[in-house]
Amino acid sequence: MNVAIVGASGAVGQEFLRVLAERDFPIDNLLLFGSKRSAGATYDFKGKTHTVQLLEHGDAFKGVDIVFTSAGAGVSKEYAEDITRYGAVMIDNSSAFRMDEDVPLVVPECNAEDALVRPRGVIANPNCTTIMMVVALKAFEKLSHIKRVHVSSYQAASGAGQAAMDELYEQYRQVLAGDPVTVEKFAYQLAFNLIPQIDVFQENGYTKEEMKMFNETQKIMHSDIVTSATCVRVPSLRSHSESVWIETERPISVEEARKAVSEGEGLVLMDNPAEKEYPMPLFLAGKDPVYVGRIRQDLANPNGLTFWLVSDQIRKGAALNAVQIAEYLIKVGNVK
Repeated sequence: MNVAIVGASGAVGQEFLRVLAERDFPIDNLLLFGSKRSAGATYDFKGKTHTVQLLEHGDAFKGVDIVFTSAGAGVSKEYAEDITRYGAVMIDNSSAFRMDEDVPLVVPECNAEDALVRPRGVIANPNCTTIMMVVALKAFEKLSHIKRVHVSSYQAASGAGQAAMDELYEQYRQVLAGDPVTVEKFAYQLAFNLIPQIDVFQENGYTKEEMKMFNETQKIMHSDIVTSATCVRVPSLRSHSESVWIETERPISVEEARKAVSEGEGLVLMDNPAEKEYPMPLFLAGKDPVYVGRIRQDLANPNGLTFWLVSDQIRKGAALNAVQIAEYLIKVGNVK
């Protein structure tokens, strides 16, 4: 199995290396690609040193089976033809192709089979906040059809990359030292603050991030489900959190819901209010599952259920989800 990573030096690219190693993904040859800035950098993978090659147009992907791309939508669009020309499967972590009708948008716990039909050789990895949510929604959808979702996300600095995490560290240091605060990655200081905007605003008043949750959820779940989201950047380093309200066709009891989560694929139930046990991002960074807690009946809707979830968006929300797609393709013999 010949595997390539495009964007190897970024936060998600580095997570790809960790996830592939931890899961003992079958790799005979590994190729790393990046921009002029990262070309020449070296990384260890399973005891071998690999050098990042400059990403250029040409035949560099000839003979490659699977390519994980995480270098931004512009790069994905520009190089998709080069990557897929000789039959490689491109699993793309950007927003470039997510809503294209001929590109499957896949979360393996929800719709793994969609990855088998890829006319352009491309499979899209959904937005991190969507991935986390639909893994949980899938468990409840099995009990009763979900009609509506209201969700507020609390998204860590890492969602904007390693430089954003570094800036948050620096901002905390600057504030505590009484120094001027550096603001570059976000519109405002994030340390000791919340920013109720992620991505650009659309004409309807929602941000692009919030509309991704609306559109991607329907595509992944093959459903008429409607999602209204508010996405907030919070001053934590890693792992996103979401507060979710769902309306189902029939009432779902708390007992049913907890059982569904405990048996759900990719989910961990962490819901013991008496012992103050519930998911928190500080303690769940680096973990694979989606953790669900605070499950309770919605006081405003007899068919409503509300819950809290946390997941590491660099892992399940990005690298891990893409690797799981590749693992599924290998399992069913659908690579090339």
